[in-house]
Amino acid sequence: MKQTWRWFGPKDLVSIDDTRQAGVEGIVSALHHVPTGDIWSPADIRQRQQEIATMRNGSPSGLEWAVVESLPVSEDIKKQTGDWRAHIEAYKQSLRNLAEAGIAVICYNFMPVLDWTRTDLAWSRPSGATCMRFDLVDFAAFDLHILARDGAAADFDQALREEATLRFKAMSEARRAELAKNVVFGLPGAVESFSLEDVRQHIAEYRAIDEDRLRQHLIDFLQEVVPVAEELGVRLCCHPDDPPVPLLGLPRIMSTEAQFSAVMQAVDRRANGITLCSGSLGARSDNDLPGMMHRLGDRVHFLHLRNVKRESDAVFGSFFEDEHLAGDTDMIALIAAVLTEEERRRADGREDWSIPFRPDHGQDILGDLQRKAQPGYPAIGRLKGLAELRGAIAGLQYARALP
Repeated sequence: MKQTWRWFGPKDLVSIDDTRQAGVEGIVSALHHVPTGDIWSPADIRQRQQEIATMRNGSPSGLEWAVVESLPVSEDIKKQTGDWRAHIEAYKQSLRNLAEAGIAVICYNFMPVLDWTRTDLAWSRPSGATCMRFDLVDFAAFDLHILARDGAAADFDQALREEATLRFKAMSEARRAELAKNVVFGLPGAVESFSLEDVRQHIAEYRAIDEDRLRQHLIDFLQEVVPVAEELGVRLCCHPDDPPVPLLGLPRIMSTEAQFSAVMQAVDRRANGITLCSGSLGARSDNDLPGMMHRLGDRVHFLHLRNVKRESDAVFGSFFEDEHLAGDTDMIALIAAVLTEEERRRADGREDWSIPFRPDHGQDILGDLQRKAQPGYPAIGRLKGLAELRGAIAGLQYARALP
């Protein structure tokens, strides 16, 4: 299991020097400044590689760009509108340029409009740490009364609508503004530039697209790009929906094992793979993460290891980002399943037997509370998570080596 770390580029408040001290073996990054649908140029890719390879004092970091997260799929591709065919051709060229630079693992997602959704970005825990949280009542209050989406009432039962209305009435104007900003934060590049009207417009463009049609659009995309990836020796891996349930009337197609299996079977090539995110998938009570790793492991090319605590047994409910070995996912069982898959791959002679993972998200603790880095990506909270995961891996490997 190759230990990696997400880095958002030179503006990231957690530096390459910090990641080097964390002892990671590779960096997960992306060209966030390149507009979605444009080609990632060889020059831009080389620059990011050089930034990763160099510490502040100019000395080598010893780190490489190991995984791309993400090479984004445009909304035009997802909807098959506008310049979607040109965007697919640009995507293929970006894959060629990344392969030429020696980068072989490419993570992406196919979530309509929202990359992820939370209602709190710094929810206080009893320990004094803060974390990200999805509060279903707050979200319903946003959908019903702030966004005021047409048809929103049909998505929530009467008891939840009534609770959301009371919650909204009790909110200060400052909290209402904060809630709207937090939800919009999950829109790619939208933190400062998207208004609620922009969100309504994006949602309206998906009214004619249901789950089956969106899945077919993903399959159409994969049928174009997977043969190119296979020829280049590149592994594509789709990230699950976050959270893994329909939101804002938008379809979701990568939320369950059955949904992932359908897409893997539709384009049945190893280059068409999975980013198994234990936090995103773990937010649903009916997802079995260790079982998914055992059954779909052959196509898992990248791992996000984090844990969430569900606040009810409902499939669609509130949850928060817990410590990496806490929460509702049996992380030890999941890691054991990963090690079993790696043993199988090594026995089969696969070059990709070592599956890269990163400690996904983390609670803000200690100096993180002052640093205020990218939400979900603190330095010390992730380091704590990595240490816990590293210890679990070492212990399981030791147990396997015993006679």
